[in-house]
Amino acid sequence: MQQAQTATKPAPAEAGTGGAATAVGAAVDSVLSRGLNVRHIRFMALGSAIGTGLFYGSASAIQKAGPAVLLAYMIGGAAVFMVMRALGEMAVRHPVSGSFGQYASRYLGPLAGFVTGWTYVFEMAIVAIADVTAFSIYMGFWFPGVEHWVWVLAIIFFLAALNLLSVKVFGELEFWFSLIKVAAIIAMIAGGAAIIVFGFQTGGATVAPGLGNLVDHGGLFPNGFEGLLASFAVVMFAFGGVETLGITAGEAADPKKVIPKAVNTVPVRVLLFYVLTLGVLMSLFPWDEIGSNGSPFVQIFSSLGIPAAPHILNAVVITAALSAVNSDIFGAGRILFGLARQGHAPASFGKVSRHGVPWMTVVMMTGILLVGVVLNAVIPEDVFLIIASIATFATVWVWAMILASHVAMKREIARKGLPASEFPSPWWPAASVLTIAFMALVIVILGAFEDTRVALYVGAVWLCLLVLAYRLWVRGHGRARAELTDETAQLQQVPAGR
Repeated sequence: MQQAQTATKPAPAEAGTGGAATAVGAAVDSVLSRGLNVRHIRFMALGSAIGTGLFYGSASAIQKAGPAVLLAYMIGGAAVFMVMRALGEMAVRHPVSGSFGQYASRYLGPLAGFVTGWTYVFEMAIVAIADVTAFSIYMGFWFPGVEHWVWVLAIIFFLAALNLLSVKVFGELEFWFSLIKVAAIIAMIAGGAAIIVFGFQTGGATVAPGLGNLVDHGGLFPNGFEGLLASFAVVMFAFGGVETLGITAGEAADPKKVIPKAVNTVPVRVLLFYVLTLGVLMSLFPWDEIGSNGSPFVQIFSSLGIPAAPHILNAVVITAALSAVNSDIFGAGRILFGLARQGHAPASFGKVSRHGVPWMTVVMMTGILLVGVVLNAVIPEDVFLIIASIATFATVWVWAMILASHVAMKREIARKGLPASEFPSPWWPAASVLTIAFMALVIVILGAFEDTRVALYVGAVWLCLLVLAYRLWVRGHGRARAELTDETAQLQQVPAGR
């Protein structure tokens, strides 16, 4: 539904919307505050690429594929860029809350919107629980005498309180979290490059650093093509969350300017944060030694002769975990807000505070995260791959729905002769078709390997439950397609920090 329309006067949709119900607009008489500026969204774009999937998941991906993992990140990054360009085109054309959940409902039908929105919430919940658990483990490094559940409880309420203040507070928090992470990555790259070029003595290294390490230990494909395919389960998990950028369109002060700028940084982020970083890492150490003695990034700091390397890295990964949980609360909450406005979630999720924040969605995500307090004591240490696989399934499903919605939108624009988009996706339609095929391949890969196959079982059950829930509980306006304002419509905006 129109995120920025008044309750009593919803704007007309594009021709051919099928008369989607306007009752949703009448049921919810408040809108989100547009408090995210260019600086906030730009650093959210940077920070979304750096998290648990990079700092710890990269070691698992390297062990599966060897140096060929660089190719996996480039292929995965190219696919993610096309997803983000498709989402960016829709977000600029329809800067609404609910983002891809609303787009799927508008262009693929209400069932698709319902499934897409709730699958994203499911994805964020899984990842957030894993991240708060990881945070407690990180804090245990410094405070081994404190029970882990204490840290989980503390950080949940801390981040929930901040998210309830205003979206501008969220943006500021993400800015500083991302700044720390980006600075750490750049320091790692610079330090590692200095070791390679100038031949500094590396602590504990069994071989001399150099680009030769990329090919001298079994070649670029030490585990064959099968190893490259297996690594995609972790590689695509690492990119998960980048779609949060599309969600910011509903709260960006000027979405038509800031969204394209943020989306177009995706290739640079992939090359810098993943390909270059891991390339430097595998040049310093043989790929089969990476991650065997803790985080691969501890190895870089230790090689620089920094005694406090573990402490520095611990501070960085704590920041990464905090940023991830913060983004999870924001993203899932805004999707729930959009679901509520369309009648796909309880109406209470569509109400906002006087600061323009959907407070009930924050409360619900806090409740979900409290499960982490219980699971923290029972989750085994080797659960990461399982969590990553399930999250990868949910992520790839959402991405496929984004691409399918984009294809449907482009066809409608051509069929009805509607105005062209201001931020069109490149290489249409070949790139979109190839990217959809790649997403299908990733799903097949999850089922092809025993250690990730559980993701398909969980994913299939989850989708079946969603279809059943839609049939049983969604009625009335929830069975109609979402109405979306066109890019030419004027949006009534709420001043930031109201």
